Order: sequence, then structure tokens, then C-alpha cells
Amino acid sequence: MIGRKKEVKELNQLYNSNKAELVAIYGRRRIGKTYLVDETFKGRITFRHAGLSPVDENKKGMLKAQLEHFYYSLLLQGMAGSNKPESWLEAFYMLEKFLEEKDNGTRQLIFLDELPWLDTPRSGFMTAFEGFWNTWGCHRDNLMVVVCGSANSWILDKLINNHGGLYNRVTYEIKLLPFTLNECEEFYVNNHVKLSRYDIAQSYMILGGIPYYMGYFQSGMSLAQNIDTLFFAKQAKLRDEYDRLFGSIFSHPEEMKKIVTLLFARNAGYTRREIVEKLGISDGGTLSQYLNALISSDFVIKYIPFGKGKKEHYKLIDPFCMFYLRFVDKKKRLDENFWQHNISSQQVISWRGFAYENVCFNHISQIKKALGISGVITTHSAWSKRSDDTDGAQIDLLILRNDNIINMCEIKYYGDEFVVNKDYYQVLLHRQEILLKEISPKISIHNTLITTFGLAYNEYSGVFSNVITLDDLFAE
Repeated sequence: MIGRKKEVKELNQLYNSNKAELVAIYGRRRIGKTYLVDETFKGRITFRHAGLSPVDENKKGMLKAQLEHFYYSLLLQGMAGSNKPESWLEAFYMLEKFLEEKDNGTRQLIFLDELPWLDTPRSGFMTAFEGFWNTWGCHRDNLMVVVCGSANSWILDKLINNHGGLYNRVTYEIKLLPFTLNECEEFYVNNHVKLSRYDIAQSYMILGGIPYYMGYFQSGMSLAQNIDTLFFAKQAKLRDEYDRLFGSIFSHPEEMKKIVTLLFARNAGYTRREIVEKLGISDGGTLSQYLNALISSDFVIKYIPFGKGKKEHYKLIDPFCMFYLRFVDKKKRLDENFWQHNISSQQVISWRGFAYENVCFNHISQIKKALGISGVITTHSAWSKRSDDTDGAQIDLLILRNDNIINMCEIKYYGDEFVVNKDYYQVLLHRQEILLKEISPKISIHNTLITTFGLAYNEYSGVFSNVITLDDLFAE
């Protein structure tokens, strides 16, 4: 298995704990949750069931369909035939009796996949699940229940942060994250897909390190050919994934997409007030629910830009969404070889610049390691400043350290060594002067270049105190 070493170790320790365990695994769609459980517990799962997807289904008949599907899972895995359950209370009672009949004293592992899909409106699912665990499951030392879900906000609200009958009942939680660049490289090598690190970084800008998407790459094809196959060819495998993604994890997908589309329009994101004004929606609990769901699903981050006081911004960070909205969404006709034909176009070059910034934001730990400050407490942010007599300054990334140093980072995605000329040298000095006015005199500024293949040495290159390359971002 590529990556996930820590998660596999944790799951096996829980399996061998000799006490009842309720484990919640969550992460965005296609991240590999089911694969992790299947591979870790191969041959050890006593009962498994996966909820039916609510996408393109008749919502009125979903409760009956979910109950029937659960019943059939019990039959397939050895339960004797009986009447179909008419409620979730009855369904979990059947599960309890089934497990008691199979109990020989060894560990019993129950895997309930896509648990949020089972919780259809007015179904009583959570009440029944609560009763199953509190009345029966938590008292059986040989029982381990693993639940998974792509709707991160549901898992957090209904299970992990539950304030009712399941309060503090989840014994362990695992949030599964996208692959790092290092893990992406290992994945491609294992699948015999030959890509340079320069191209692996671009694949991350598009697919966001999501293993399922990466698994579509074909060996013997270039990066551009693979991207055309996935997004632009006839019957492209990921052409409709954007809509499926939102439909499968959010109860109000269209409203979520409106927020995401708005945030996509500005790299620095928007304040809550700006979101309300631009979308013409009310500023209340429903908006908070939507924004929190997008944050918990790792589509959006909430941050306070340096120098902006306490004004929180919401910023889109999901690479897949950003790529889809820029190049695929609302395009009536798509060139089947669009990426191959536009690989050197200005729109793609411009996109790479912004997308590489996002890669860097997602690899802060690798950047800190390259700077030798892994143990230093830091915060990070983009920064812009308007000035009365000049054009002001915009800085790609500031790393604010508690050792009285700020790394003022310039991020450049180049196909060769980056060259600092006289004009750019003066721009950097100007930005440094503006930043100096905003910080304490006790703080030092270290100009830092984050690029692909390093810095060309000349009379101006000394403006950078530190240089971080693509190879540094590929560190574990």
C-alpha cells in the first residue's frame, strides 16, 4: 500500500486492543478510505455494508432501499432468512443477533462504509445506531466497528462532535488526507507510469493527490495525453466528477457549488460579508453550515491574511475544483486534445503559477524542513498591501516564525533555473521595504525563493537568503 503507514499501524493497534472500539475514518470522496480498510483487514471483516448513494435516486424511496440493501448484506454474509426490517431499530437488532450467533470469542470487525448515506431524512438511523452502540456494542470487548464517510461534516457533527447519545463514544478518529508529492511519485512508480517530478507536480495541481484519480493514468502516455483522456476526450472519465463529487457529500450541492465558484474568482478568497453581498444570501446559520462543511471537506480554508486584523477570509484550495472551474466548467465544446494543444499557451502558464502556490501551501512541512525550522512554531499566509504612492506589494507566501524571523517567499514555477534580473531585484527590495513598515524592528526578513530547478547565480541572486526547489517539496 502506498503511504498510509501510520494509519495502518493505528488500525492494527486498535484491532488488537481487546476492548470495544468505534472508529471513524473520514476524508473526501476518492481518497482511499475503503481501500485502506480492505487492505488492512483483508480476511478479518466479520460483516460489511456500504450505504447506497443518494445521487440520482428517488429520495422518497431511499429509506426502504437502504433497509433492503442492509438486509441483503446480512443474507449474503450468512444470516438466516427472515422478514425484511421495516426500521433501522429492527435492522440493527438483526445485526446484533447475527453477530451473537457467529461469536466464538475472537475479534469481530464490522465495517459500515458511507455511513452518512444511510442517514436519510426522517429515517431514525442515528437513533438506531446510537442504540446499537450504547446498549449492545460498547459492552462487547471483542467488537470493533469501523465507519467511513466522504461527508466529512456529517461524520464530525453526528459522530465525533455529537452532543447527544453518542457524545464521546467514538474511540478513535482518522482523517485521511490526499497524497503528498512524495507519495504521488511512489504511486506512479508502482503503477509503472513514468513522469518527471516537474510533471508529477503538475498532476498534483490538477488531481490534488487523490489516489483514485491518479489510478486512471496510463503507462506509456505523457502527462498531457493522460489529462486529455481524463477531462477532454469523448466520454472522459472525470468530465462529470465535479457534479458527482458535490452530489455525493453535500445535502445542498448547488448552493455549495455557488460558494465554490465565487471563491474561485479571487485567489486570496473573500470575507464572509463579501460572500453574502456577492451571492445575495442571508448571513445566518445556514451559511455557517455551508462554509463549515466546505472547510471540513478540505475544499476551503478559513484564514486571517497577515496585516488584516481579525478579518477572516475563505479561500478555495482544492486543486481538482480549481482546475475544473478554470478549464472544463461551462465549456459547450471541448477540444479532445485541449491540454496537448495548449500546454505552452499563456492561460496554462498563468494557471501553473497560481496552482504551484497552492502546492506550496499544501507542503508547508516540507518547506519548513528545507529551511531547517521543522521544530519552530509558525503560521503562514499570503499578503498584499496597497501603498499611496506606489503600486504596493503582493507576496505569495509569508512564513511567520516565533524566532523573530519572517520568510518572505516568492513562488516561481519555471522550466529552468530562475534568473533574477535588475528589475525583479528592485521589485523584491521594494516589497521588503513595505513589509518592514508592517512588522516589529526586532523581526528579520529572509527573502526565500521556492521554485522548480533552483536559482541561477548572478550579481542579483544574492537577494535570496534561501532557495527551495521541487526536490525539497518531494521530501517525506
